[in-house]
Amino acid sequence: MPQNAIPLQKKITGMLGHPVAENPIDQMFNAVFEHYGLNWQFWKFDISSAQELPTAIHGAKALGFSGFCITVPYKLDAIAALDEADEDVNMIGATNYVTFDNGRMVGHNNDGKGVVKAIQKVTPIIGKRVAMLGAGGAGRAMAVEIARAGAAHLTIITRRESQGVEVARLVHRATAVPADWQLWEGRVALPEGTQILLNATHLGALPELEPVPVDWHTLAANATVVDVITNPRITPFLETAQSKGCTIVNGVEMLVQLAMQIFQAWTGISPDESVFQKAVETALGEQ
Repeated sequence: MPQNAIPLQKKITGMLGHPVAENPIDQMFNAVFEHYGLNWQFWKFDISSAQELPTAIHGAKALGFSGFCITVPYKLDAIAALDEADEDVNMIGATNYVTFDNGRMVGHNNDGKGVVKAIQKVTPIIGKRVAMLGAGGAGRAMAVEIARAGAAHLTIITRRESQGVEVARLVHRATAVPADWQLWEGRVALPEGTQILLNATHLGALPELEPVPVDWHTLAANATVVDVITNPRITPFLETAQSKGCTIVNGVEMLVQLAMQIFQAWTGISPDESVFQKAVETALGEQ
């Protein structure tokens, strides 16, 4: 570049949600962009209400974003503000990232694909009985993809019957895998024979670090326990599971798996997983 030349405008990406402060996704993406020599930038945007979300989404389009992510609690609400939604979004009813196609915003959902890849690193899903705590935007996608991956049965555990029953029916309708709903009240007694337990709520995230109220006596020690929380990597939920002898899968691993897919969708580059793993370790202060 000639001396004193104005540098090229960065391509902007980001994430819309509430809250977003503790999520390491921006530091991770920015480190990966730098590694691949891309003049790109990732920003987190805290959108305080669903009423402001359409304005934020249309603002991203007007400002020339190259793509953006959607996180809690807006994965369902965001769809109405987009120009298009892919097959997964239309089936699941939630979106977690957006690409641009000739100026049109297209919603996608790979939350479930990320968690399936993370789980399959440590245990097969096929033939397993799965219990999932929570059924929000991410939970909907995870339930469907876990069923697609060959789970034998899913139990959706929520405090709101309408939400849990809806997702159980969605799973069965989309995959024909049997799924039912269980009321979440007090300390959750898990269904007999549960082999994979997934926390799809925000309990356990920084800064509160709330415990997940599970009756651990109802879960076998050879079960696999999964948490979607990305910060801290090892939540109180996973610490307890480890102490019981369970195999664990943390939310950072899920984040890496889905972020790699998003990066490729935005940039066209197939990334090396080790680059993402190193970037997120640095973001969490683990290096």
